[in-house]
Amino acid sequence: MDLALATGRGPSGVTDLEGPAPLVRDRDVVHVGRRDAEEAEQAGSQRIEDTDITVFDLATVRQRGAEPVARDALARLVRPDLDGIWVHLDCDALDDAVMPAVDYRLPDGLRWDELQAVLGATIATGAVVGIEITIFNPTLDPDGSIARALVTCLSRALVPGDRSAMAGDADPPTRRRST
Repeated sequence: MDLALATGRGPSGVTDLEGPAPLVRDRDVVHVGRRDAEEAEQAGSQRIEDTDITVFDLATVRQRGAEPVARDALARLVRPDLDGIWVHLDCDALDDAVMPAVDYRLPDGLRWDELQAVLGATIATGAVVGIEITIFNPTLDPDGSIARALVTCLSRALVPGDRSAMAGDADPPTRRRST
């Protein structure tokens, strides 16, 4: 929804916040890890593939690897005509097995290492001007273990070159989906 609004899709009262929509041009957006194409189509949503937004779906991330996908995504975003990169991370892009603390749950999704690779490469460009992390629902994480795992992953990605403080940390835990 945030992406739709930022790219001018939605009510003008929301999409025209700083003048005529869009806030961000489609050609300046890269979406990594999409896995809900069927569900979106069933809901009647506009196909993101029919826009100028570059999409690397989850199957592509798995086939090619997170690091090559991140390099290709960044090649489209690190340009002199752009003022920088804004990162929007929906926690529900993560694999449901490791991130069940979201209200919109789908099986599969990015693994911690894939998220870390994409974010780490993005941060390493020096072009990131902001980041927002959304959809995490702390009421679905009563013992805080999922939040700790998320913070560990983010810390590893956002502090390039300095992994010493986290080198002894175990990988974030995997949680199995309960039905």
